[in-house]
Amino acid sequence: MGDNMRRLEEIIADLPEAERVDVAAWGDHPTFRVRGKNFVFSDATAEHLSVKLTKDEAAAVVATEPGASPSGYGLGRHGWVALDVETDADEERWAQLREWVRTSFILVAPKTLARRVLEEDGAT
Repeated sequence: MGDNMRRLEEIIADLPEAERVDVAAWGDHPTFRVRGKNFVFSDATAEHLSVKLTKDEAAAVVATEPGASPSGYGLGRHGWVALDVETDADEERWAQLREWVRTSFILVAPKTLARRVLEEDGAT
């Protein structure tokens, strides 16, 4: 069995001021936040994630990715996408997940922190 949470936390560790907050009201499911704003919702094993993407990218992901759907609670209309992550996901899948997590961070984080990640990714 793969260790999805360890891999997800490695991706998150590269993001400035990102932190994990386990929410008791949600069965201690982890969220990942930057300055109090969620950018990843997860289940305890990181087999089900929700990330924020631009509305166009979210629509494309939902249309083309197996196991992807608009996130519940009305978040889908704001670009949030729910993703299934297999425990045996390959490196290509994790590279794609890393990109989506970083995009979610950039969309949610304050501009100064988002700019640092964009600069790291060579996008500025």
